[in-house]
Amino acid sequence: MNIAVRGAEAAPRTGVRFEGAPFLKPEPRADEASARHGPAVLPQARDVGGIAFTFRGLRKAFGPKTVLHGLDLHVPAGQFVAVIGKSGCGKSTLLRLLTGLDVPTGGTLEIASTERRADITRVMFQEPRLLPWARVAANVAVGLSHVRDGKEKRGKAHALLAQVGLADRAGEWPAVLSGGQRQRVALARALASRPRILALDEPLGALDALTRIEMQLLLERIWLKQGFTAVLVTHDVAEAVALADRVVLIEEGRIALDVEVQLERPRRRGSPELAHLEGIILEKLLGAPT
Repeated sequence: MNIAVRGAEAAPRTGVRFEGAPFLKPEPRADEASARHGPAVLPQARDVGGIAFTFRGLRKAFGPKTVLHGLDLHVPAGQFVAVIGKSGCGKSTLLRLLTGLDVPTGGTLEIASTERRADITRVMFQEPRLLPWARVAANVAVGLSHVRDGKEKRGKAHALLAQVGLADRAGEWPAVLSGGQRQRVALARALASRPRILALDEPLGALDALTRIEMQLLLERIWLKQGFTAVLVTHDVAEAVALADRVVLIEEGRIALDVEVQLERPRRRGSPELAHLEGIILEKLLGAPT
């Protein structure tokens, strides 16, 4: 296991650094880890289809209220980042600025691409936001505006639905689907244009516990296959450490903690390694020992 924990100021990537918390045991040798758990699937081993981006001195104010205070954040291409924090800390504002749905008051956003931001970023919200008057396949096809041929568009929509396990629901109305199924359709629509950056604004927050885990596994599987850069906003610390390569905690518009996680995938929910990391983050988030 390799976990690096940093505060607002950068710290070395080796070992663990966190005030008041014990250091973890060194990571076992690769051959020992493989013998216990099988080959590790780490971000470095993946094909990367995403792109990097960097916020420098990011500020956002709404009238007299400043939400983000000079935030600096660099995300490498293909990384899965989870952004957590209490309500009102600026998490969703960060996503809106990243995807161009809002403009910063100050600072800059640098994206390592010459393509239009609208062509390389997509957002998945907590609500599926499906068109109730359109059937499931037609909802997915909304994300295929770049495809002109109708037959090709229908074929791609059906292929995307198969990717999220809904190949047999293409002709149905959104109203007859469960909450988890509607979110699968929303995910298929978001992936339709093969985004380089996928922003996820608490997309699993309204689902029941089992459906949420199923959706986490689905999202992880697709991310591993496509390699896009993923930025997930969530209140769920367990979800953050289960999915992300890195967990960023925002407090009062600033980065208060930056935790890099390198654990084998798929990760074992409830494992001691994940529980330990959750404890470190919750201690900082809640301001008291857990």
